[in-house]
Amino acid sequence: MGGICALKLVLYGCSVAYIRTVKTASGARAVQIVHSSRRGSRNIEHIGSAHDEVELELLRAVARQRLAVGQGELDLGLDVPAEAGGPLPITASRMGHLWDALCCAYEALGFDVATASDGVFRQLVLARIIEPTSKLDALRVLSEAGLSPPSYRTLKRRLPGYAAKDFRDALAAACAAQVGLGPATLVLYDVTTLYFETDAGDGFRESGYSKERRLEPQITVGLLTDAAGFPLMIHAFEGNKAETTTMLPTLTAFMAAHHLPDVVIVADAGMVSEANMRAIEAVGLSFILGMKLPEVPYVVEKWRTQHPDEQIPDGHVFTQPWPATPADRRRDQVRYYRYSADRARRTLRGIDEQIRKAEQAVAGKTAVKRNRFVNLTNTSKSVNRTLEAKARALAGIKGYVTNIADPTPDLVIAAYHRLFNIEKSIRMAKSDLAARPIYHHTRDSIDAHLTIVFAALAVARWLEDTTGWSIKKLVTTLRRYRTIEIQAGDHVVTAADPLPAEVHHALEAIKTRAGAH
Repeated sequence: MGGICALKLVLYGCSVAYIRTVKTASGARAVQIVHSSRRGSRNIEHIGSAHDEVELELLRAVARQRLAVGQGELDLGLDVPAEAGGPLPITASRMGHLWDALCCAYEALGFDVATASDGVFRQLVLARIIEPTSKLDALRVLSEAGLSPPSYRTLKRRLPGYAAKDFRDALAAACAAQVGLGPATLVLYDVTTLYFETDAGDGFRESGYSKERRLEPQITVGLLTDAAGFPLMIHAFEGNKAETTTMLPTLTAFMAAHHLPDVVIVADAGMVSEANMRAIEAVGLSFILGMKLPEVPYVVEKWRTQHPDEQIPDGHVFTQPWPATPADRRRDQVRYYRYSADRARRTLRGIDEQIRKAEQAVAGKTAVKRNRFVNLTNTSKSVNRTLEAKARALAGIKGYVTNIADPTPDLVIAAYHRLFNIEKSIRMAKSDLAARPIYHHTRDSIDAHLTIVFAALAVARWLEDTTGWSIKKLVTTLRRYRTIEIQAGDHVVTAADPLPAEVHHALEAIKTRAGAH
């Protein structure tokens, strides 16, 4: 071994410890801590072997820290570096893996091209995925991620541009390119409401039917997605606008933007009135819609008449053609009614509970509350047994209607059940991405905020589809693994925690899919 280079002596009661560097047989340089007692015994702690100057300086720094922790030092004037007794300074810390994964998805979706490489928009979108907060506080999120955020003045100056129709259309076009739109493309539609912390409406933020049962002014937001729940278009409407009247403007705008002669729209029964269905037919759209059933369908009643002592088999589907007459001005339709034993069980249990409460209210044992089975007149109250019988007869039956050519029950029902994907996207937007525009008051500002949420939702759904992880799990996991730059003497060393296998696989999946675009 070569010569010894002592850096520091530290007293440990009756012993002395110092750091030395020795050359090994392989030509590397080993950094060691030598503990020697006054009796002449020595104990050598090996820190590591260095193969270049950077590794050597880093190992010396680690040894100095280990030597100095909690001990009294005796400075012998051996030209000890200033940082010898303290922690190594961190010159930079970055959420490298998380930010790089988010950027991969953002670029794979074509958002960088669609926004003309608007770096401020990119940062606002990705910061919302990391931690949804106000635009001002997003600057803090970006700083904690290890980035250089724009100034708040720059952010405010850019924000109105994100509400512009051309800007939003470019993002929607990038999303549409991901799903390969065509006339037979299934698109899902649903709405939600976002309320505001105010008690006065302004023509846009107005009180209306609230999905959260709130009285404050709100806006109605319509979301259009593909069959997997990937966002394609978002529109904001006045808070007092009926949900059923939001679908057609969104669809026609979507079809005009992408030059589509037709799409197959899938929506829940609550979104469709008779007038709405006629309007959809009038513009030539194909649809698969849920149906409200005010009465027991004819084909179901007929089956029960023919099988008086039998229960409808679980999963049985009734088919009822609904041909058009010349006066209808529509395509031929087919209606399907599917019976589910599990749905029937849950519905009947709810009916039993409502009837029990209705009977107690009629008997005067409890106050009359909102209950559809209680008949109220000027002089009396009674249980509506006719309505009860109808509700029990309809228990377990779900209706579907379509005007597509050559439908099958499996195709129609499977397409309708895909609505859970758009419901998931709406939940993500409202919870994971905090879509409610708490800090926005004007129409342009609200639209700009929804543009950012729309892009963030697209990135989040892309990442979930790629990794199989929820966006919450992905962010929570990856943000723990930071890339750190450490000043070790005259050298800057990059350090990072080793990645678990599952994290490594997730990152590789992101890179592979992004590279395929």
